[in-house]
Amino acid sequence: MPVEFISAVHPNPATEGDPTAGTGIDVDYARRYARALDDGGFDYTLVTYHSASPDALQLAQFVAHHTERIKPVLAHRPGVIFPTHAARALATLDRISKGRLVVHIISGGSDEEQRREGDYLSKSERYARSDEYIRILRDVWAADGPLSHEGAYYRFEGFRSDVTPYHGTIPISVGGSSEDAYRVGGQQGDIFGLWGEPLKETAEQIAAVNAHADAAGRPRPRIWVSFRPIIAPTDELAWEKAHRILGRIKTNHAERAKQRHYPALGQGTPANVGSQRLLAVADRGEVHDRCLWTAPASATNAAGASTALVGSPETVAKALLDYVDIGCELLSVRGYDPLNDAIDYARHVLPLVRQELAHRAASGAAA
Repeated sequence: MPVEFISAVHPNPATEGDPTAGTGIDVDYARRYARALDDGGFDYTLVTYHSASPDALQLAQFVAHHTERIKPVLAHRPGVIFPTHAARALATLDRISKGRLVVHIISGGSDEEQRREGDYLSKSERYARSDEYIRILRDVWAADGPLSHEGAYYRFEGFRSDVTPYHGTIPISVGGSSEDAYRVGGQQGDIFGLWGEPLKETAEQIAAVNAHADAAGRPRPRIWVSFRPIIAPTDELAWEKAHRILGRIKTNHAERAKQRHYPALGQGTPANVGSQRLLAVADRGEVHDRCLWTAPASATNAAGASTALVGSPETVAKALLDYVDIGCELLSVRGYDPLNDAIDYARHVLPLVRQELAHRAASGAAA
């Protein structure tokens, strides 16, 4: 399958560097952002989930309504709504978008965040529940009559849905950096999402996911890897820009942590393995491989995807191709000035990656 690009929807202009720029949903900004991604040639956009954020399902429908081709990747948290209701709601949105929906299952890395919505399962139990949840979604979408289920976390009898996905099913994405995540993603995922670690560590994680897929006798999931690129006309200017952005992040992160309910730097080790891994990489060095920069992860206590690729468009494109060469097919690029950065990526980075891949395909050249 082709290499494709992902961004992430921003419902308002707030960022790590300016957390007071907006809150809730700014409809005009969200519309401009979604259309910029659609016009710029992005293939997917993640609609994130957090207990305090605008409702992700409605925001994904908003994106689908205001775009023509981009595919919303809807972050969806099992345990908030019953899976039969979710299956019907997701199939409805997939019909509305004419088959563009992808569902990204987030089992939850933080006990504190989960408990805000009444979920008191342990992390391992949450992953086990996600496994059952995904199976129910697919069973509902494939059923041609009433369906009953009795499992460890869900039980129902005689459920049927009059709405089915546009293409018969909906791709399922799973993400994470724990052994539980690798197992569920390998056994159940069509896509598996990783945060941007160095090439060696990323390759090791891909191998772990693939091993579970192979053992289950199913196709290996497509690998999705996420970065926060910082670009400028030259490498030198990009690094100057990067340090200005880092200064703003450090100044404003305490406010951002308060607004988003993240533990700020100095308030303890993050609960999720992905953040712990990013901080461990940052401890080993600030720059890895071609241009992977870990300082933003250190500054934010690795709150989400927080490692950057820094350099000219040519340097960043080459770095992204390095990840393609180890098996990543979905490249997520989201900036610290989200709307303007998305426009710049579409103009200056995406074409370079696609041109090189087209050249390789035409010439039969290896990486």
